[in-house]
Amino acid sequence: MTQELLETVDVVRPGKSLVVAIDGPSGSGKSSVSKEVARRLKLAYLDTGAMYRALTWSCLHNGTDLADAAAVEAAAENLELEISTSPREDYVRVAGTDVTEAIREPAISAAVSAVATTLGARTELIRRQRELIEKHHRRMVVEGRDITTVVAPSAEVRMLLTASEEARLRRRGIQLGGSQNAEQLAAQVTARDAKDSTVVNFTQAADGVVTLDSSDLDFEQTVDAALGIVHKIISHTAINPAARD
Repeated sequence: MTQELLETVDVVRPGKSLVVAIDGPSGSGKSSVSKEVARRLKLAYLDTGAMYRALTWSCLHNGTDLADAAAVEAAAENLELEISTSPREDYVRVAGTDVTEAIREPAISAAVSAVATTLGARTELIRRQRELIEKHHRRMVVEGRDITTVVAPSAEVRMLLTASEEARLRRRGIQLGGSQNAEQLAAQVTARDAKDSTVVNFTQAADGVVTLDSSDLDFEQTVDAALGIVHKIISHTAINPAARD
């Protein structure tokens, strides 16, 4: 869809909340798909994974012991974080330092699970995520691993975006421009998922969450399918408001 056409698209559910919660494993395409869905629906966008990566960067930068849960929790509470909530721009800053690219480095990917599985740190970042959703009048696409069940369980649309392991490894390899070997890719995708799944289930859809398997879909097809799910759910809710109760 061209920019010109996008500007003519009516705002969906004007004046009403519309939180689209999207969870999924590494390499499922949830970040790129979620951002495009937000752009087309003219909603705010939040990449919660970037928040965990920013905290990990801060801990490593400041020499925080990732095995010290109390220290990691304190780092989360003191984190000076600025993160884009627009699908049209991408920035992450920690204490004024631009870490947009740095948080995608292999060293961060290797360490982020240690931070993400620290319950005190999760509690603080979840608090901030909910705060951002409210700040945007509950009109936002939020993606991560525990959005549909923990961060925004009452979201109007809840979706699990998944894909086969083969597809996820291939996509992550392309995303990283071939800079990682097979072992590094496996560590970033399957090994990290295994660690993170100890504190949150993002591999199976909870009750009321729609599963979208993108294994055999390209990017545009996945975006279209996700938008179809959004429109189907909100149309059903408009006809039958009791469906959300």
